[in-house]
Amino acid sequence: MPIDKSSLKIAIMGIRGIPSNYGGFETFAEELSVRLAKKGYDITVYCRSYIFKERIKEYKKVKLVVLPTIRRKYFDTVIHTFLCIIHSIFKKYNIILVCNAANSIFTLIPRIFGKKVVVNVDGIERRRKKWNFLGKLWYFFGEIFSCIFPNAIISDAKVIQSYYLKRYKKKSYLITYGANIKKVYTNKVLLKYGLKSNEYILYVSRLEPENNAHIVLKAFDNVDTDKKLVIVGDAPYSKEYISSLKNINENRVVFTGFVFGESYIELQSNAYCYIQATEVGGTHPALIEAMCIGNCVIANETPENQEVLGSCGLFYKRNDIADLSEKIKFVLDNPKILKELGKKAAKRARLMYSWESTCNKYEELFLKLVL
Repeated sequence: MPIDKSSLKIAIMGIRGIPSNYGGFETFAEELSVRLAKKGYDITVYCRSYIFKERIKEYKKVKLVVLPTIRRKYFDTVIHTFLCIIHSIFKKYNIILVCNAANSIFTLIPRIFGKKVVVNVDGIERRRKKWNFLGKLWYFFGEIFSCIFPNAIISDAKVIQSYYLKRYKKKSYLITYGANIKKVYTNKVLLKYGLKSNEYILYVSRLEPENNAHIVLKAFDNVDTDKKLVIVGDAPYSKEYISSLKNINENRVVFTGFVFGESYIELQSNAYCYIQATEVGGTHPALIEAMCIGNCVIANETPENQEVLGSCGLFYKRNDIADLSEKIKFVLDNPKILKELGKKAAKRARLMYSWESTCNKYEELFLKLVL
C-alpha cells in the first residue's frame, strides 16, 4: 500500500539554513528539501537566526524554523543543533536528518523519543587545521557517536565510506552530492568585477587554511599571464587568514566574497579553468558544479578529488605550489586539451552526479527506515 507522503514528516538540521548562502551542506539541504517537498513530503529545515534575520516561515514549500546560537567558531554549529534537537522532540517528525558528525552526540535524544535519525557525517573534519586540540577531540568522539546513536549514517564519497568501515567497522550508505547547473551567457557579475569571459581562472571555497587558497595564490603568482585569478568565498571565523590572503601582493587577483545563484553560475560559465585545492572533506559540490558546466579542472591530488574527477581533469602533487604553477601554465599553453578535458568532465558529472539521483536515494533510505 503506497505511503501518504504528506504524513511523513522530515526535519533537516546541523546547517546554517536555506536558501543556501554559505557552503556545500547548505546547497545540499536546499536541493534535497525542495525536491522532497515537491514530491509531497512534509519537510522542515532549521536555520540560524543571525543569518536569517527575516523570519520567513516557508521557502518553496519547505517549512523553516529559525533558532538562535552562540556565534563563536567552537559553539556555533553544536549549540544550534542542540537547540534544534530539543525543539524537534516536541514535534511529530518521523525522520531527522542531521548534518555533520560533530552533532552526532545529540542524536541519542531523538532516538530515546522514538524518532528515526540519520547522520550525514561529511568529511574527516578533525583533520582541519582550524580546530585546536579540543575541537579535534570533539570531532573524534563525533565519529564514534555517529557509529552508535543514529539509525543510519551517510557518506558522500567512497573514501569516507571506506574510512568508517575500516576504522570503526561501520557500514554507511553512499549517497553523493549532485549538480544541475547549466552554462549561462550573461555578464552582469563580470562587469561588476571588471572581468572578461575566458580571461580568468576560478577558485571557489570557504577561505579556511585546509582549503589552500594561499597555495593557489602563490602558484598563480609564479605564472606569467594576463588572465586574472578570481577567489570566490569567505568564512566567518577566519578573518586573520583571509586578511593574510589579501596581503599577498598580486594585482591580478579578484576577491568576490560569497557569491550564489545566477551570479555564481555566471562566474563558473565564463571561467577559463577551475582550481580545486581542498585537502579535507568528501565530495565538494563546487567541484561537481565546475565539472557539470564543462570547466577544465586542476585539482589537488587527494583521494576524494581523484574519486570525483577521475581521468577527466589534471592533478597537481598534494599542496605542491610549483607543480600547481606548472599545471596552470600547461592549460594556458594548451587550450585544445583544456576544452577536451572540460567536455569529459561535463559528461562524467552528468552520468555520476545528479540531484535527482541523490534525492531518490535519500527518499529510499527514509522510507526503508519508517516502513
